[in-house]
Amino acid sequence: MVALKIVLIVSLIMIFYQDMKERQVYWFLFPVVALCTGILLYNNMFPELFYTTIIINMVFIIILLSVIFFYSKLKLKRSLSNTFGLGDGLLFFALAFTFSSVTFLVLFVFGLIFSLLIHIVLKKNSKFTTVPLAGYLSLFFAITYLGHWSGIIKSIYII
Repeated sequence: MVALKIVLIVSLIMIFYQDMKERQVYWFLFPVVALCTGILLYNNMFPELFYTTIIINMVFIIILLSVIFFYSKLKLKRSLSNTFGLGDGLLFFALAFTFSSVTFLVLFVFGLIFSLLIHIVLKKNSKFTTVPLAGYLSLFFAITYLGHWSGIIKSIYII
């Protein structure tokens, strides 16, 4: 289990680093994150609830991506690929395997707020005009997992 946690943290940090540095992330990191987080979730909840939780989280991600798609088309008059990166969407789906539905929704929203605040602080030093959302969210979830495993965050799998 320790090896799984190390692989997860290294994968999240690699996503953060690559997204910050080049705005491109190796595609295989997203299934690695999904697999590691899925195994951790399965081991920390009743097996009967695991599939229900994944379905609810996926539906939330699909609704969120649909809203982004329609906002991009109707309001911004731009294609989705000019508004939202493929890596961001892949990370969203990978993160759907992280926690129970309520915890996932809360942490996902706080992850987006964290991303916004970090981007506001760091955008002056960036040579890119785009937001490395996948990188920021990866950093947030890596910090969340490390906080849980070190005992700072008591329980993230119960709610």
